[in-house]
Amino acid sequence: MTIASTAQPATADIILTVSAASRVAAIAAKQGKPAILRLSVEGGGCSGFQYRFGLAVAPEDGDTVARQDGVSLVVDEISLDLVRGSAVDFVESLGGAAFQVTNPNAASGCGCGSSFSV
Repeated sequence: MTIASTAQPATADIILTVSAASRVAAIAAKQGKPAILRLSVEGGGCSGFQYRFGLAVAPEDGDTVARQDGVSLVVDEISLDLVRGSAVDFVESLGGAAFQVTNPNAASGCGCGSSFSV
């Protein structure tokens, strides 16, 4: 896996797992879009901040880009401050399947795993 940014040198700011990359590739192929997953952090959710995922057409200026198996994960500068050092994974369980962020910056989170506080 390689990490690159349009704004700064390559670092391990965020990681996209093989499982997440595989899922993004499948979704993008089905929708006829580039295999680029955007992670952003917004205010809200039960714990103060919530993760938002969506397919992107291309990285934007200032985005940090993590690559895994031909798939890109892009994160804007403001969101990166809240998720630096995180890993984005795709997990399947009895409760369903979802992208999951393992965030070392989160002081607490909610039961569903989609929101956190710092």
